[in-house]
Amino acid sequence: MKIRLPQPISLGFLLSYKCSASCKHCMYACSSKWKDDWISHEDLYKILSRMAGIIEPCPYGANSINLNYGLHFTGGEPFLNFDLLCEAVEMAEELDIPSTFVETNCFWAVNDKSTKEKLSILKNKGLKGILISVNPFFLEYVPFERTERTVKYSYELFGHNLIVYQHEYYKRFRSLNISKKMSFEDFLKLEGRTDFARNTEFFISGRAPYKIMNYNIYMKNPAKRFFKQPCNPPFIRSWHNHVDNYGNIVPGYCGGLSLGSFYNLDELTNDGIDSEEYPVLNYIISDNFEGLLSFAKERGYKESKGGYLSKCHLCVDIRKYLASKEDFKELKPEEFYQHLED
Repeated sequence: MKIRLPQPISLGFLLSYKCSASCKHCMYACSSKWKDDWISHEDLYKILSRMAGIIEPCPYGANSINLNYGLHFTGGEPFLNFDLLCEAVEMAEELDIPSTFVETNCFWAVNDKSTKEKLSILKNKGLKGILISVNPFFLEYVPFERTERTVKYSYELFGHNLIVYQHEYYKRFRSLNISKKMSFEDFLKLEGRTDFARNTEFFISGRAPYKIMNYNIYMKNPAKRFFKQPCNPPFIRSWHNHVDNYGNIVPGYCGGLSLGSFYNLDELTNDGIDSEEYPVLNYIISDNFEGLLSFAKERGYKESKGGYLSKCHLCVDIRKYLASKEDFKELKPEEFYQHLED
């Protein structure tokens, strides 16, 4: 059976999985321990050239930004390789790709002068906006004063093309007069275990299940509890997917999974994915998690007696096991599974 992919209308471009942080919540298991494997100049141009013409602008126009429209440069942490980020922005502008923005944790914003300088350079090269990540997990690695500094100068330069994600945490950190780093444990003492994620969006996927399991914040459930629960957001969709530095099409927020090579996008959207060649992907796309669990058990997987925090937890735990036993083409990049518990 062939499964056709929808033509993407918006994408995130992971320039590398290398990051200045190893956040407990990271969907893509990014960390400083990843190979320093930044995308090459040639591959950068090939991928951006293919993105040109299919990326749709924000409804308010090509010079505006929106989470689910346009193209965002991400990682990992793209500011770790500022020269490459500048090259990517400049190339996207030359290719007329609309609604471009960068996602960052602000580790680099060490003083006013250099912060404003870097943001000005990116804007002059054609970047339309910026998304600043704010949550208790980044707070363990990035002093909040750097986040505030980046927000200040980003608003001066980009105006309403500034997204603070998540703004709820930004408000709470300010109300608590936080300026330096803070451990997740200390934040929980301030906010309480049941309140830490109030009024926010939090996906228990990627590294999160392994790192927050022992905090007793969320209830665990047996695998069968998730068999009839649909993926949320939908697993196959046209908006907010990602392409990584290896050319993998990463579905939405599902790190460690590849829908195929972006270089073969026409084939995937016209002819589709051969489900027999991608058995793990076939179970996930068809939302048959009972089948996926049975498939893994046949290969020696042991269902967790303690249960799972989410459907994503069940999925990534099965995939982590399978990736350690066989070479599945859809379980890429392999290094993702090695860094889940960093």
